[in-house]
Amino acid sequence: MPETDARNRQVQGLDALELQPGKSGGDRGAAGIAGRIWAATWPKAVAVVIVLAAWQAVVWSGWRTEYVFPGPDRVLPALLNEVTDPAFWSAVQVTMRRALVGFALALAVGVVVGLAVSQFRPLRSAIGSLVTGLQTMPSIVWFPFAMLLYGISESAIMFVIILGAAPSIAGGLTSGIDYVSPSLLRAGQVMGLRGVQRYSLLIVPAALPMFVTGLKQGWAFAWRSLMAGELLVIINQENSIGWALSQARQLNDADRLLSYIIIVLVIGIMIDVFFNWADRSLRRRWGIAPS
Repeated sequence: MPETDARNRQVQGLDALELQPGKSGGDRGAAGIAGRIWAATWPKAVAVVIVLAAWQAVVWSGWRTEYVFPGPDRVLPALLNEVTDPAFWSAVQVTMRRALVGFALALAVGVVVGLAVSQFRPLRSAIGSLVTGLQTMPSIVWFPFAMLLYGISESAIMFVIILGAAPSIAGGLTSGIDYVSPSLLRAGQVMGLRGVQRYSLLIVPAALPMFVTGLKQGWAFAWRSLMAGELLVIINQENSIGWALSQARQLNDADRLLSYIIIVLVIGIMIDVFFNWADRSLRRRWGIAPS
């Protein structure tokens, strides 16, 4: 009995050691979150200040006239004027709708192709190099053919987005499946996972970290394809970011043109931040990144 009491006291002591940091960690939760936000924010803020200062210095150097290459002192007010205009948000809505629909279609095609290529070796030998080759092709090359097939329509833009993004998504999924541990596959076999369950419960979740990387790359191709499409395929003068860029170019409005270039860059960065967050979350879950 004394030995049992001693073991119980030891266990209680270990529990206290384990629980005590949690209490203090709860007290420091808000400060810890604020610290992480500041640590992630200040390098980006410094980079923005450096870019703006370098930009203004180039303008002051007289490299081009301010009519052609305006500085931040002119572009930033134009940007503020744009984002306070309801027509701007209508343009963003149209562009983001196209981006999300096109990316969703590319995701569906990429997942089907990636699963098929990873499952059937002859198919990989047949089209594996073709998928890689499609990744290297500039999206703008497809637009003449897309307009020949679909005319001046959103279908032409969707066609090019799928061709631009789906190969990267398929390649990311295939690579992720290739690196699934054989011991994990054997464990799934012992547990009786077969067919669709084997993929949905074992292979695809295990391949997620590399698949997210493929999704990130696929989004980058989709976004580039969409911007090229909106500049080339003007559909019934429908307001969009690409249409606004084209209008600013035709009117020689450099202030507005550069403000929309900044908007395209900011949207791209925001999506990239989302994918980085998803990637870090998955890596922490898999125990391959610090918490």
